Amino acid sequence: MNKKKIINDPVYGFINIPSELVFDLISHPYFQRLRYIKQLGMTHLVYPGALHTRFHHALGAMHLMSLAIEVLRSKGHVVTKEEEEAGTIAILLHDVGHGPFSHALEHSLVKGIHHEDISMLLMKKLNDEFEGRLTNALTVFRGDGKKPFLHQLISSQLDLDRMDYLNRDSFFTGVSEGVISFDRIIKMFNVVDDHLVIEEKGIYSIENFLISRRLMYWQVYLHKTVIAGEQLLVKILARARELALRGETLFATPALHHFLVKDISPDEFFSHDIHLKQFVKLDDQDIFAAIKVWQEHPDRVLSKLCQMLTTRSLLKTEIGFEPVTAERVNFLKENVAAVYEISMEEAEYFVFTDVITNRAYNADCGNINILLKNNTLIDIVKASDLSNLESLDKTVRKYILCYPRII
Repeated sequence: MNKKKIINDPVYGFINIPSELVFDLISHPYFQRLRYIKQLGMTHLVYPGALHTRFHHALGAMHLMSLAIEVLRSKGHVVTKEEEEAGTIAILLHDVGHGPFSHALEHSLVKGIHHEDISMLLMKKLNDEFEGRLTNALTVFRGDGKKPFLHQLISSQLDLDRMDYLNRDSFFTGVSEGVISFDRIIKMFNVVDDHLVIEEKGIYSIENFLISRRLMYWQVYLHKTVIAGEQLLVKILARARELALRGETLFATPALHHFLVKDISPDEFFSHDIHLKQFVKLDDQDIFAAIKVWQEHPDRVLSKLCQMLTTRSLLKTEIGFEPVTAERVNFLKENVAAVYEISMEEAEYFVFTDVITNRAYNADCGNINILLKNNTLIDIVKASDLSNLESLDKTVRKYILCYPRII
């Protein structure tokens, strides 16, 4: 069977599948599941085109890895075929542990269990299945290898993961502020002491990358209507789980039912295969099929929340720089309890506060180093002549308040 395939990607054009092993990994059910998990969760409620999947994103990041390695080789850096395949596989599988609406799921059904840890577990499972052929990829993914720059291409302040999702999310949402010169940035890659750096000529492209990331968070990922949709989903899953743990009957696929009726700790999840087997059966279809049915559930809270989401009658969301007073929250809860004829405790599903943060650049988690023409290295913030770039290294914290529009 010919496994040297090409895939037509709307963002980059044709993407090559570089080896038989990569083809077999893409064909594996663990990876194929990503076709049915949207990359941007609830963002389509604001930007109707945001229906692309994590499958799209993983292939795009893999493509950027091939471009990056080609550039580094052209500059005299040795990357063996084995190292190239390890880096390719590591970035291809970096998001394989995502669940449907991953951030909502991590708040409701699989608390304390992060998708990065599940990705690592699935890679180990695949390594066993493929008789150790992913060992080098696991080393690169963990950052334990002799060439740290390979890991930096997968996970750093300027990794190919971020580069693809900014470009791809901009493309599908139509938000032009997120468009970055990915090809220009990759061409400016270099390596010093086995660490990834950017040549001085690329400084303006990096500035644009960091500013674009900040703008995309406020305009897309943390858009108040997107937050309203995601918070509503969190509350739906939390209420469904509360009812299920009480012993009430709820429609759910077997995989979703498994997580509704069990209180699974991280230790238990990673020590018993049954939980992972059910997790890899979950995708967006499990969640939305249940929500459609739960609209008719006799529980007033669950049915109302589900009706609000399916009809896009979302909670009103206010975002500000100051915390909301307890008096205002209690006032809103009392009104909701009266209007919906529910208890004050149940009103907490409709009236609640939360905090959102945005930090485009975090020097504490590894610098973006600029290689000057005199061969010295300097952090991007110090090298930039943009005074506002320093502000991107600060965490912006905002407070949200959600409540029904009828109040």
